[in-house]
Amino acid sequence: MSSNLSANKEFSKIVNSMKPSAIESILKAIGDPDMISFGGGLPNPDSFPVDDVKRIFNELITSSGRKMLQYGATEGLNALNITLAKRMKQQLSIECEPSQIVQTTGSQEALYILGKILANPGDYVISEAPTYLGAITAFRASGVRMVGVEMDKSGMKIDSLRATLKKYPNPKFMYVLPNFQNPSGISMTLERRKELLEVAWENGISVLEDDPYGSLRYSGSHLPALKALDRNDNVTYLGTFSKVLAPGFRLGYTITTPEIVDKMKLVKQALDLASSTISEYLAEAYISGGYIDRWIPNVIELYRRKRDLMINSLEEYLPKGVEFTRPEGGMFVWVTKKGANTDKMLEEAIKKKVLYVVGSEFYPDGDNHESMRLNFTYSSDEKIVEGIKRLGKVFDNAGK
Repeated sequence: MSSNLSANKEFSKIVNSMKPSAIESILKAIGDPDMISFGGGLPNPDSFPVDDVKRIFNELITSSGRKMLQYGATEGLNALNITLAKRMKQQLSIECEPSQIVQTTGSQEALYILGKILANPGDYVISEAPTYLGAITAFRASGVRMVGVEMDKSGMKIDSLRATLKKYPNPKFMYVLPNFQNPSGISMTLERRKELLEVAWENGISVLEDDPYGSLRYSGSHLPALKALDRNDNVTYLGTFSKVLAPGFRLGYTITTPEIVDKMKLVKQALDLASSTISEYLAEAYISGGYIDRWIPNVIELYRRKRDLMINSLEEYLPKGVEFTRPEGGMFVWVTKKGANTDKMLEEAIKKKVLYVVGSEFYPDGDNHESMRLNFTYSSDEKIVEGIKRLGKVFDNAGK
């Protein structure tokens, strides 16, 4: 039975302007048991600390069951915010008070909230190009327009940023992923980080630093967070437990100014009142009990092996002229072939039973059709090798 409510004219302009992402179509294809998917940004289930979570939960349900099953505060469990503030100082040299932290239902919710409170519909924000697909989706849902700035192997190009600011002089904020960027895998160099902060401060632009992969470094040296380098209280830092605990907890956190905290709480109350109290209790115990520091090395060892295997397979099975990044951490490799059209190649890839995400999805203007994102963390070792073999054949056929 049809309904007038199903007509586009009955929905908001913002919703009618939104479109399904390539991720949705990829998830449908994953149901094929013969399909090898490098498409989703999924952690490997072997990275989940199942035994630790079971132990922590059993202890907490006995000692604090009635509290952890109740509604919680909008800003999150105070004990968790205290523990996180200590950890941020110890691990990342980020100085903050517990009251400057807001727990969110994944960092994706934080992106949506920050887009709501820092910009109006029609305003511009700056991002890297390419950038995280979820950020494009979250900001578009608020009617915010994104302008991408070109990257190179060192991160966002500062000369391109300055040129962009001449054309779009009053962006509401700048969104960046300095560590093992999604989708490119590139890490911003220390020099670029300092230059970016300088340009942002000179132009009165707030910076949103998204750092979901910072703990997952497999090679190279640690680089300081933008928030740790910031001396002007101009950076809002987003973190998540999805990559160091498990995504099923749906728990992220934001470190920011008291003024932004207050506004975030107002919007969050309208969205979900508060995040999962159970997840917050478990996350606090996971950190304070030392579980996180004992477990992360296992995740790093697992993912280092899978990264190396994918890089070696790309070197062996992709034809000449195909370039790819060599990330020092994170979850993704960015593959590019000049003159290729990875959007058109995807149909052939599906026939060959291998999936990727087309590069155009990661550009605010959908402008790059020569690249693709590959995830190396989720698939088995055997499927990584076989999947790259299949992908090599897709590239071979595209060149004919």
